[in-house]
Formats: sequence, structure tokens, C-alpha cells
Amino acid sequence: MLTSIALTGAAHAAEIELKLAWLTADSPTDPYAITAHAFKDELEAALPGRVEVQLFPNRQLGDDKEILEGLQFGTIDMGIITNAVVANLEPSYQLVDLPFLFGSAEQAHAVLDGEVGQQLATNLREHGVVSLGAAEGGFRNMINNTRPVRTPEDVEGVKYRTMQNPVFIEMFSSLGGSPVPMAWGEVFTAMQQGTVDGLEIPTSVVNSNNYAEVTKYLSFTRHTYSAIHLLVSERSFENLPEDVQQAVMEAGEAAIAKQRDAVAAAEADVVAALKEKGMEINEIDDVGAFRAKVGPVYERFEATIGEELLDSALQAVSSD
Repeated sequence: MLTSIALTGAAHAAEIELKLAWLTADSPTDPYAITAHAFKDELEAALPGRVEVQLFPNRQLGDDKEILEGLQFGTIDMGIITNAVVANLEPSYQLVDLPFLFGSAEQAHAVLDGEVGQQLATNLREHGVVSLGAAEGGFRNMINNTRPVRTPEDVEGVKYRTMQNPVFIEMFSSLGGSPVPMAWGEVFTAMQQGTVDGLEIPTSVVNSNNYAEVTKYLSFTRHTYSAIHLLVSERSFENLPEDVQQAVMEAGEAAIAKQRDAVAAAEADVVAALKEKGMEINEIDDVGAFRAKVGPVYERFEATIGEELLDSALQAVSSD
């Protein structure tokens, strides 16, 4: 929570403290953790002694949903939250999770940093949450213990944990899988116990959260680009002096640029580490076959995303 500390008897305490929370491990290869540390470094360097960013990784302040609620209430200052959870609050964010929308990370960056991203941020602000931008989660891939995924048919009948988000549930249903919505904190145990057969997460998160210990197959489906949003509570933000608000915005932009570079640079090392840990890794045969299967997902969510916003994104990716 945003606090001003009396400096009497605490000469080295910062004037302003910001709590920044996320749900994954504080690992040097975890995309959430890289974002958090990059932001902390940027803001504290810009305002030495005035601001301290306190980091709360690994669900210390709750899951994504609880962190997002904390941002709305002003009980948590900042969070790094996956797009699907933000979309449950502001449905236009469902756009970003549409399957096979982006062909590359660069394409996703162009859309999220441009007019589409600005409109999404404007929509989110109506819920009391300020967006500093979208960091790089990487493309989400399918991991499971049943079989490698090479064709859409390989998804059929497999129980996949999905986020508690309608786009992901619909996506896996359209591919013939059995989606099991589940909070992140329950997933590792569910994989150990065989309650679910698999899940879908970015490769870096597979590695930093030790899923190679409980999962055999990693298939590069790259079905959804995973944006992870660096967010500020509007209540906390508006309590900051204007110069600090400006510094927060600039630190967010700089941190996201650094984080994207770091995540991209680490990808080859992450894949090598997972192979070494015994995961069997494969590419899919034909992305077109998957795209054909998920067409109904676009139709179903066009109304909640907004036809104009969806058209703008589709034009942006087709003209790239």
C-alpha cells in the first residue's frame, strides 16, 4: 500500500513505498520477475531515496484475481498480471488472447504498443486500474503427459488446465480437448496427481516453475501470445506527486523494453534447460489446421471485444 514514512528516526527510509505483486517465482528467467526487477531498478534509479519498490512474488499477496482486486481497492499498489485475468475485468482484453492471432512477438508488440493497446488501457482505466504497458510473457505452448501435440486431433480428449477465462475454455473446447479451469496455485499438484493431463503456459514459466519435473511433452503450439500487464492502482497512482507519476510511466516503458529483450535472449537457454531435464519437445505440423478449428472462438467473442477494436487488430496483423 502506498505510504509516506516520517523521516524522523528513519533517515534512510524512502518517502514513498510501492508494493508490486505477482504470482510466479522470483526467478532470473521468469518473465514476471524480470519485469518486476526491471521496473524497480528503473524507478529507484530515477528517484533515488524518494521511492522504494517492494517486491512480493510467488502469490505472497494472492493469485492474479486477488492482486487485480487489490489494485481496484487500492490495497495493493502495483501488479504484473496475465492478460486472461485482466480480460475477466475488462472484456475488450479478450482480443489479446484470441488463438493464433499473432504470428510473431514483434507483431504483438506493434499492436499492443499502438492504437489498439492505447484503447485497451483507456477501457481498463474505467475500472480503477492504470496500465503501464504489456511485457513479454512469450507464446503459450501446450505441455502434457498424454502425447505430443502435432495436429489438432492430438488435443482431443486430453484434460488441459486452463485459466479461468472464457476465451481459453472455448479455445480448448473447439480443439476437442477437455478444459479444466483452475487457479494457478493448484496446478502443480494437479499435474503431480494426474487430476489434469496438461496445461498451456509460456516456455519460460515451464522452466522457472519446475514443470519439467511433472510433465513429459512440450509442443510448440504457440497458440496464444501471452501479454503480462504492468499495472498500477489508480488510487495509488493519483496519490503520487505529478513528477513521480511521470517517472512511474517512464520507468514502466523502459522496464518493458528491457524485459522483452531479456526474455527473447533467454529463450534458447530455457529450451535447452528443459531438454536437459528430460522433456520431449516438438513443433506442430501445420498451424493452418489449428486456425481452421478455432474460427468459432473469434465469432463468439467479437461482440464482447468490440467489432471496431477486433477489426483494427486484424488489419494490423494482416498488413504486417
